[in-house]
Amino acid sequence: MVLYNMVRANIVSRRINFRKGWFLLVKLFSIFLVFFTVFLTFEEAQALCVGNERANLRKGPGTKYRKLWEVYKYMPFKKLGSKGVWYRVQDLDGDKYWIHKKLTTSSYKCAAVKKEKANFRKGPGTKYKKVSWSGQPKYFSMKVLKKKGSWVYVEDEQKDRAWVHRGLIWIQ
Repeated sequence: MVLYNMVRANIVSRRINFRKGWFLLVKLFSIFLVFFTVFLTFEEAQALCVGNERANLRKGPGTKYRKLWEVYKYMPFKKLGSKGVWYRVQDLDGDKYWIHKKLTTSSYKCAAVKKEKANFRKGPGTKYKKVSWSGQPKYFSMKVLKKKGSWVYVEDEQKDRAWVHRGLIWIQ
């Protein structure tokens, strides 16, 4: 009888431990799934590009606020928040501005030169010749068309296309 009770107690104990372990595993998986979904949604929603030919960046959310900088088409930003029809954005240097949402798009990726100067080439590599408009300065903005290894194929607002090394640009 004693042996029977010991075996029965061991079986019941294992069932309880199995249930606790299974419950903990399901709980951890659920938390991971929620966190992963929220993180992906947040990351996806924050990249913006200037979609108009020009856009004014302001100190606050409205035209009554001082204009700090005028940027051109394809300038990339990271969206930080919004207030009405205005987006709070951050540029490649980490500076923060406000821009009217109708001047932006998130339908494609954009990039800006983040170094003092960037060379643009006819193909994805240094063995290719530089294009005639190579040597663009910091903040030169462009639309990202495709990536190949560490090279990015881009288009500027005049529809000129070239390849640039990924390390020279900031992509959003």
